[in-house]
Amino acid sequence: MKAGVITVSDKGSKGLRTDTSGPAIKEMLKTIGCETVEYTIVPDERDIIANEIIRMSSLDLDFIFTTGGTGFSKRDVTPEATLDVIEREAPGIPEAMRYHSLKITPKAMLSRAKAGIRGNSIIINLPGSEKAVKEHLEIVLPVLDHARGILLGLHSECGNHPHDKI
Repeated sequence: MKAGVITVSDKGSKGLRTDTSGPAIKEMLKTIGCETVEYTIVPDERDIIANEIIRMSSLDLDFIFTTGGTGFSKRDVTPEATLDVIEREAPGIPEAMRYHSLKITPKAMLSRAKAGIRGNSIIINLPGSEKAVKEHLEIVLPVLDHARGILLGLHSECGNHPHDKI
């Protein structure tokens, strides 16, 4: 499995802030055998974010994770950029992340994160803080291989997958 990580941060893109959330994503992906082959930091600009998602999806990456830009600030436009370029939404992913995160903080309800599919890539918006990224990935990582398998036609039925515990 291969992934791309896009950190969305005005300060980070100018070298004024060290990115810790992007590297946290890369480390956690290793635990499921997923290699991060693309990593970049972009400013909070809708067109730039959208174009980077398009570029990475053209590389046929399995997953593209964004980190940052999912809150209420006027500069937080990552969800809009994601919606601009995905072909199909996957609303259950951000719903599950918010549900999990609400057990930790009521501020989780302020996340506007989106997830979806473009080509063969699954795109997932994550929060900008390293702590929140780790909390969200805890809930997402166990289903990524199966999600990829369904998208690529490798797994035919969700109920018959060996990782299902229901």
